[in-house]
Order: sequence, then C-alpha cells, then structure tokens
Amino acid sequence: MKYNILLPTLILLFSLSAFAQETASASDNLEGFYSDSDTIKNKKREVLKEVVVTTNKQPKPVTALRSGLKPMDTPQSVQVIDGEIIGQQQAIRLSEVLKNANGVYVGSARGGAQESFFSRGYDMSANNMFKNGFRYNAGSIPEVSSLDKVEFLKGGAALLYGNVAPGGILNLVTKTPSFKQGGEISMQMGSYSFYKPSLDFYGPLNKSIAYRFSGSYENSESFRDVVKRERIYLNPSLLFNVTDKTQITVQGDFLSDDWTPDFGTGAITTTYTSTIVDVPRSNFYGALWSNGKTNSASASALVNHDFNKNWKLNFNSSFQSYDRESKSTAQLATVTAAGDWTRPLVQNKNLEQILGDQLSLQGNFNTGSIKHQLFTGMDWENSFTTAYTYTFTPANYDTINLYNFDPSTQRNDIPNGTITQIVKTDTNRFGIYAQDLISFTEQIKLLAGIRWSWQESQAETTNVTKKTITEGAKRLDNAFSPKVGLIYQPTKDMSLFASYSNSFTPNTGTTVDLQPIKPSIIDQYEAGIKKDFWKGVLSTNVTVYQITNNNLAQTAEFKADGSVNTDTTIKTLSGETKSKGIEVDITARPIAGLNIIAGYSYNDMRYTETSGLNGSFIEGDRVVRTPANTANLSFFYTLQTGTFKGVSLGAIGNYIGDRIGGWNNQYDKTKPDGIWHREIPLEGYTTIDVSAGYTWKKVSVLCKLSNITNELNYTVHENYSVNPIAPRQVLVNLKYQL
Repeated sequence: MKYNILLPTLILLFSLSAFAQETASASDNLEGFYSDSDTIKNKKREVLKEVVVTTNKQPKPVTALRSGLKPMDTPQSVQVIDGEIIGQQQAIRLSEVLKNANGVYVGSARGGAQESFFSRGYDMSANNMFKNGFRYNAGSIPEVSSLDKVEFLKGGAALLYGNVAPGGILNLVTKTPSFKQGGEISMQMGSYSFYKPSLDFYGPLNKSIAYRFSGSYENSESFRDVVKRERIYLNPSLLFNVTDKTQITVQGDFLSDDWTPDFGTGAITTTYTSTIVDVPRSNFYGALWSNGKTNSASASALVNHDFNKNWKLNFNSSFQSYDRESKSTAQLATVTAAGDWTRPLVQNKNLEQILGDQLSLQGNFNTGSIKHQLFTGMDWENSFTTAYTYTFTPANYDTINLYNFDPSTQRNDIPNGTITQIVKTDTNRFGIYAQDLISFTEQIKLLAGIRWSWQESQAETTNVTKKTITEGAKRLDNAFSPKVGLIYQPTKDMSLFASYSNSFTPNTGTTVDLQPIKPSIIDQYEAGIKKDFWKGVLSTNVTVYQITNNNLAQTAEFKADGSVNTDTTIKTLSGETKSKGIEVDITARPIAGLNIIAGYSYNDMRYTETSGLNGSFIEGDRVVRTPANTANLSFFYTLQTGTFKGVSLGAIGNYIGDRIGGWNNQYDKTKPDGIWHREIPLEGYTTIDVSAGYTWKKVSVLCKLSNITNELNYTVHENYSVNPIAPRQVLVNLKYQL
C-alpha cells in the first residue's frame, strides 16, 4: 500500500521540480534575500567548521529546520551546541552535551543501557531523537566523539517530522568530509579506570572526492561497584562533488557497546509514600554475571542538487539496524522498610530495522513584491521490530538485604530464561508537507504550512509455548498537522514571533463501539522575542508557550450498552493535560576566544481533566519526571595572545529542580484513602564542572573536574531504575593535531 501512496507524491514532487527548472531563468535575477544556500556552498563544496554557539544566529543553516530557514525567520526557539563546545567540555555522553541546552534534561538512565530525555514535560526518547535528520533507535547511548554539533529545535516539529511529541526534537549531526587535509588523535583518561582513545582524519582523495574517518574505543569501570563498559565506534564518510551543482554525501557508522545492567538502589514504598533507599552511592545490587550488549549500525546517502541559487532538490535515504539484549537481576520498588529485596530475574532481546527516505524541494521566488521561501516534500519510514519475552522458573533469584549486602557471598550461578513469546511489529509512516515563508516586507513575514501524516502498524505474536501465531488487527492512523507563525522584525537583529502548531499521538485501545480510537491531537501556542546585540556579540531569546492535549485517552466510564465499564482497553478522548512555561536563552561572545551560554526554563505540566474513575490519574497532579525549574550557565575561554596564549579555562553549572519520580498516582478503590501512591519525590540539585587546558602548536592537554561539590541525586525511570548521578571525577584529554 505504501508504494501506491509514494507514486502520486513522487509525480507531484518532480512536477514541482520541473516547475523550478522552468522558472530558473526568472529566479536568477533575484537578489540573495535568502542567502543560506550561498553560505553553505563554495567552489569545492567544503563543509565549513562551525565555531560559534548561539541561540539565534548561526553562520550556516540549522539542518534540523530542513528548509534552509534562518533561525531569525523561524517562529520557535532553536539552540545549537557545536563541536568546539563539545570538545572544550570534554563531553563523553550526550547528557553532558545537553547541559548547555536550556529546557531539555535527563529523565532516567534506563538501567545503564540508555539515557532518556525530556522537554516541556514530554518524553523525547521514543520518536524525537534524530541523527542527520533521520529518526534513530534511542535504545543505546550515542557516541559523542563523532558529533559536529547537536541541534535542539524546541516546541512543535510535526510539520517536518510527523509523529513527534511537541516538546521538541534533538538532531545529532555527525562530522562530514572536507577537502582540507587534517585530523587529530586523542586519548582521554579518567577516574574509575576510564580510557578512551579516538581518532579523526579527513582530506581529499582527488579533486572531486573527499573522505572522513572517525572512530573511538572506550574501556571503563564506574563509581558503581562491578559496573563496566566497553565500546567500539566507527564512522566513515565520503563526499562526492559530481558536478558544480550536484553533491552526494555517503555516511555509515557502527557501534558495539558491552555494558553492565545497573538498576540503581530502589525505593522503599509504603501505603502513602516512597523513599529512595539510603545506601552508599557505589553499592551495586545486581548479580555479578549481569550483562548487556548493544549493536547498532547505519548507512545513509544524501543527494543535493542546485538548479540555481534559488532552487534546490534534496534526496536522503537511510538504513539502520539495532540489536540489544541483556540478562540480569532487576531492581524494582519492592524494598521492605528493613531493606529486604527479592531479586527477580529479567532477560530482554529487542531488534529493529529502520528504512527511511526523504525527498524535498526548496525554492525562493517572488509574486510581485512579496517574497516566498518554499519548502515542500515527502518522507517515508518503515520500522520492523522484534521483541522477545523470556520467563524464568522460578521467577525470583534470591532475597538480599540492601543494608548488609556482601557481594562476595552472593549466589553466582546463571539461570537460563526460556523464550515464551515473540512479537513482530511492522510500522509504516508516510507524510507529505509544504510550508512557505511569505515576506510581505522585510519586517513582516508569515510562515504557513501543513502536513498530512499516514501511519500503519500491525503486530504478529508468536506464542512459543503453545506454538500459535496470532496476527493483530491492522491499525491505521492519519492526521493533518498545520503550522502558522507571524514574524515581525523591526530591525535585522530583532524578531518577534507568535505561532500555532499541532501534533498527534496514536492511541491504543478501542472506543465503546469497539472501533480503533483516534489519535490525540495536541495543540501548541508559542510566542517570543529574539534579539542580537552588537552584531551578534550577545544573543537573547525569550519564549512562552502552552501545550494542550484536550483529548487525552482515558478509560471509558460506560460501555456501549450503558453498563459500567471495567475494561481499561475501552477508552474515550475526554481527558486533558496542559504544559505551560517560559524559556530564556542567552549566548555571548564578548571577546575573541570566549563563549558564554546561559539559560533558564520554567515548566508546569499537569493533568487538568481526568475522569476520576478507578485507575485514572489525579486531576491537578504534576506529570512525573518534569522539573518546574531548570537552569544552565557556562563559559569557555581560550587566551588568544600574550605569554599565556593557548591557555583555556571553562566551567559549566547545571540545575535540575524539584520533580517527581516513579509513576503518577492513580485512583484505586482498594487502597485505604482511595489512591494508589506511586510517586517518588525528588529534590532539586546543582552540578558544577570546571576545566583547564593548554595548547602548544599541535599538542594540547585539557583537564576536567566534574561535579566538584560531589552532589548526590538520582535519575528515576518509572520506579525500577533509580540511579545515582556520578560523584566527583577527573578526566584528562591529550590531543595531537595532524
């Protein structure tokens, strides 16, 4: 069915391409009012190194915008953390990079397998994580050493990306080839036996082909007893200048990650409260044989063709594979007040293959005195997942006490799980979209666009025990996602905007008439002001927003015949959540070599309408894992002249406010007060990292001391992964420029 949809849209898009060619001569005399295509294009198509971090003004287009729009012409907030900052910060994990991004925060560590991120109250880890513009499986920890930059597009992005949560998207942009010869070799060493050599080299193969290869190896232990990690990462790429107007970029990467499943410390849950167990940060309570392995690989090709300076055609294609499996004892919130915990056994295996294609046309033209920046296209994605369910007999391994646990005396035999169920899910996504930035004058602009998204999924369940195969019902969802934004620019360095957009979230279950329930439509309103001072020396951005899901799926009160409903799969779109807040971003480059980034965000996301039925959420309750306040402040300074030329200093502070871990409370008639208390209160915390370094000719050394106050706090995924943050640590990086 997907090819029946692709054919007419291909015809449509290539018809638009033909229109672009026919209008090329008329467009050639347009002035470069939109100069982005000229900025990124030079004689050899060399990708320029980005050396400035700023919220509002970029030396080249933000690729997450896909359309070539300038951030000043975009009616939403955009933030970019470039490779220079990532290197100065000595970031090892994506969570460290995102300390520079205001409004996005780590929600959990998922047993050490991955990091989960949230923004504006919404989970970004499922559909909102992209690599080079393609959605990727976020079930592993991405490699940071290969990143050229990280782009954070805040707010609604459904117009360009389809089924994404409204909190924002993260786009990881990997390094690309260059026709300039260069590279570097580095070695990172740090606390808890951390060792990570890496290399990156690039250059021309001939006048038309350039290459790049980056790779790294990591071998480390942890502040957590027993926990260790070993990673291998490879990232080759080629750049082909086919003609002066056609460029092809081919990239691939491979990650092998061996890790120890670590579910942290757990929580003591009583009738009314839950409290994290007070034990040493280093204690590991899993079985000594616990192990996990993740393999992921990707290959992509990007074709750029410029008809002229005003019209451009892009085609992207990507393939990804993902394989994660683990076996361990699991940590659950069933710890008794005395500290006793019965350790259950858990084994997982999940596979996914993702195919994606994107075709788009970008063009600038005039209708009279009105200028247009058109972006239109389509995208298709197929995801095929396989999930294995294992059971153990008996289901529990043993019982230990967290307060007097002695790893040297614990049980060490390795039970084998039995595969009882295999679920294969085939999901197809397709979208066609068009947006136009209409410049009535140089001061007044309107961004208008719409997307139609189609999504089909079907699951096949194999019961290995009974030797039966059950084919689930085919689920089909489709929705229109409009976006409109008004932009007023009284000066070239100031932009005021207001916008509306929506996104959709597919639901599970049926209506009372046993029909598939429609997706929830989520409305977002956003307004803000962007201002550059002194030609970009200081950039500021203030944004306010409100995101409302006024058709949240809830359990229906009654069945179709009027009887009381107790089936939680029968639902109605009658609930509501509301997320509202403000974000302030500041970046500055007051003198050469000094970068300053600061931000503050406030978010209030709550259940504003619930049914009050058994199993429903509590009206007015704040949504879990959503801090009310977050803030960041950092500076990195490299002396440019004088006796101390090459000396660098830096610091970064990050604040995560009070929040709720676990699950949200629910109404439950079986409980003493009618409420099932499942929330874990978490206090706010601040971490501070400092760094210092020196560069002499081609050699540099950079030292970092992280969490200098040795702050203790936790990331909590639901309630089964309560992981303490890392204590004070030292990291040293030696680097040689080729």
